[in-house]
Amino acid sequence: MATLFIADLHLDDSRPHITQLFEDFLASEEARAADALYILGDLVEAWIGDDDDAELPARIARATRTLRDSGVPVYFMVGNRDFLLGQAFAQRAGLSLLDDGTVHTLYGRPTLLMHGDVLCTDDVAYQAVRQQVRTPAWQAQVLAMPLPARRAFAAKAREDSRAHTGSTMETIMDVNGDAVAQAMRQAGVMRLIHGHTHRPATHRFELDGQPAERIVLGDWYEHGSVLRVTPDSAELRGLALG
Repeated sequence: MATLFIADLHLDDSRPHITQLFEDFLASEEARAADALYILGDLVEAWIGDDDDAELPARIARATRTLRDSGVPVYFMVGNRDFLLGQAFAQRAGLSLLDDGTVHTLYGRPTLLMHGDVLCTDDVAYQAVRQQVRTPAWQAQVLAMPLPARRAFAAKAREDSRAHTGSTMETIMDVNGDAVAQAMRQAGVMRLIHGHTHRPATHRFELDGQPAERIVLGDWYEHGSVLRVTPDSAELRGLALG
């Protein structure tokens, strides 16, 4: 019995080897034998809408649909790069969409699942942008643009993101401890799994006098990263390129 978690793959045509690694992982015996697969955001470098006719979204849909059709539920939570992904693509790809901040019970243990960006409250500039782009009006305006215009818009957004990351202290872009504690208290859990920060680790601490755990998923820029949760353990490990 095992449940698998991945996040921050940032799939993009510029890194075809990572897309192949993702496809190979979903077709592996480990994935096919899993109780479920959770993808906690930033599956792609930029999502421009469910009507994107590029090859990459089609490849992703084939891989996730095939895994789902084999009997493994595939859950997906949007991140800051793919928040425009909607129900149309989810249905095509066999994905069950989750709200950020969902609690699922894993082998008897309630676990809070998040992408992780809302926990980075010290990055005030990012949080302001996040609030703007998550409004229905902003999203409708972007999705009404022709595909070529959306591709150009996404490219500019990636440039702006890289500039912001390069000029912002790493500590500011990490999660805020008080935000973590507040989220876990509100959810009534002692375990949190999230991505976004690209800092894979298991953090054990006390929350209101009780042992608590925060597991951070790794990114897929240089290799894969998977969290394997069983009734008795939670193990982070890397996936080497073939």
